[in-house]
Amino acid sequence: MINNTSGLFLVLVKEERKEGGGMAVASIYRRILPSPPAIEFASSEGKRLFSEALQSGTMEGFFRLISYFQTQSEPAYCGLASLSVVLNALEIDPRRKWKGPWRWFDESMLDCCEPLKKVKAEGITFGKVACLAHCAGAKVEAFHTNQSTIDHFRNHVIKCTSSEDCHLIASYHRKPFKQTGSGHFSPIGGYHAGSDMALVLDVARFKYPPHWVPLTLLWEAMDTIDEATGCPRGFMLLSRLQKAPSLLYTLSCRHESWVSMARYLIDDVPILLKSEGLQTVPEVLNIIFKSLPANAGDFIKWVAEVRRQEEDEPRLSMEEKERLAVKEEVLQQVHETELFKFVSDFLLSARSCCANLLSSSNKELLSEIAATLCCQGAALLSGGLGVSKSFCCSETCIKCLRANGDAPMTVISGTAVSNGNKQGLDMLIPVTPGKSKSCCTFDHNNNCVVMHPTINDVLTVLLLALSPQTWMGIKDDRLLAEIQRLVSIENLPDVLEQEVLHLQRQLHFLKRCKDKELEKEFMLSSHFS
Repeated sequence: MINNTSGLFLVLVKEERKEGGGMAVASIYRRILPSPPAIEFASSEGKRLFSEALQSGTMEGFFRLISYFQTQSEPAYCGLASLSVVLNALEIDPRRKWKGPWRWFDESMLDCCEPLKKVKAEGITFGKVACLAHCAGAKVEAFHTNQSTIDHFRNHVIKCTSSEDCHLIASYHRKPFKQTGSGHFSPIGGYHAGSDMALVLDVARFKYPPHWVPLTLLWEAMDTIDEATGCPRGFMLLSRLQKAPSLLYTLSCRHESWVSMARYLIDDVPILLKSEGLQTVPEVLNIIFKSLPANAGDFIKWVAEVRRQEEDEPRLSMEEKERLAVKEEVLQQVHETELFKFVSDFLLSARSCCANLLSSSNKELLSEIAATLCCQGAALLSGGLGVSKSFCCSETCIKCLRANGDAPMTVISGTAVSNGNKQGLDMLIPVTPGKSKSCCTFDHNNNCVVMHPTINDVLTVLLLALSPQTWMGIKDDRLLAEIQRLVSIENLPDVLEQEVLHLQRQLHFLKRCKDKELEKEFMLSSHFS
């Protein structure tokens, strides 16, 4: 998936150096696991602990995790590998292809919140891993040790290891285990009540095998202070959401502007709305939009899928058709809201007040969006993350696909060129033809006209996702009632309601992250194997 036009929530981080970081070292074949304090999983004692824990019912989560277990592919990918294991164990559909026809979570898929190139070089924070899990469609509860207790942690370990529906990832320092290295992430695969020990499924299997450790020592390892930030580590609980969002819209923490944007939406907008004299909806929109922070368009995005072109005529799989249909349904429902009409009319009459937002967004024409996606997609699919400028789009065209009497689906095909090599791509961009039953209607120049995501609907869903308390400062009772009616999600169609609830969860997560100490952590801290 490629995010386009106007994304998620957290920020960037400073490196916590590991052994061999940046310097040539002699090659190493594994490490000897310090025991005590750890007990190797495959040892006779480790097997006994496993057998007894299995009889006690606190190894239920292990079988799911071990079925999808993987070794981190890069020294700094422990967070991404841990998350991939857990997302696959929870059987969450990534809704995009990994390789060939397969949809599957892999470290390379977890790129929406932080460029992989940056993670490979600097590692990733506790907060960013939690955000990646949230963005991937999981329910996430994250706790720093100063927000929890060892008894609270033990209860969560028992709960997760006794279930297949919840898994726990720990962020800890290796030093209390007498292991080399520093900050690390790994899933917890089991619990032995008699000895109060937890099974750490170390994703750095090239270094240490899975091992049992005293839970009190694991807590001590999590309750370490990151020297770069002064903040403790912690743990997170991941489970499935009852309803997965369509993810047409998402918030972006990839761009550093999220901090100012989150502060503006959560703190500043409610104060601005207390202004005297607000009497109409356009006046409310004006006061919100005219003060948007620079690069506000990087904060919220809509999502398109990009795939390599098939050799024959492009055909959509049933899953692709279903995903695209849901996104198009969401888009259509946004356009049918009364709030969308207000936003569109306002932007049409007062675009100058939104220069910050509009200048930071990609161009709105479908052809220009397709060309941008074509280049970005070619870079992503070829493994050239972060170097999309090396690709240029030579041509794009809109194709209408219809099969077995299904409603027509629109696919935009393009050809990306890099160093003389061509790569054909299909871009599954959600479009709706309005009331027309064909793929598109035509303007007076006979150009195809379709409705696709633009800044108008992006801003509409963002307003819908704001907390209901945001508007309470409006002094005019009649205007307050009208605004509350426009932004109410109670009467939204179910699909759009789920989309807005997803954004609200992301904003709620941002609100928690906006604390000064956590903000500093997200910007400066990183974790390595």
